[in-house]
Amino acid sequence: MPDLMETVLIERTRALIPDENVEQKRMFGSICFMVNGNMLLCASKRGLMARVGKDQEAEALARPHASPCEPAGRPMPGFIRVEPEGIESDTDLKGWVDLARNYVCALPPKETKPKKARTGRPSR
Repeated sequence: MPDLMETVLIERTRALIPDENVEQKRMFGSICFMVNGNMLLCASKRGLMARVGKDQEAEALARPHASPCEPAGRPMPGFIRVEPEGIESDTDLKGWVDLARNYVCALPPKETKPKKARTGRPSR
């Protein structure tokens, strides 16, 4: 269950993404915003994970409170982690949303994969 700070960030982020084809999906322990099946942003109590692409990565890393995204110690090229201090103002948050949208909205839509059948114990 998201805490209040996380819930507020999710709501603030969603309000800045005007696309009708946006989906919210639970990933990485929080809420990710997807555009045409491609991950755009992930908002959590730890801040924001923004998908900016490799070409915009250096520009993004030059911004305050930004660092490479390395969950579990493995780098994710093209993804930036933004500390909560870097998205306190709506202007700062919008800047990250716009940077991520510039990259992600140019990607081709992902094909939806058929749902896998659950394996495990047979039902009785």
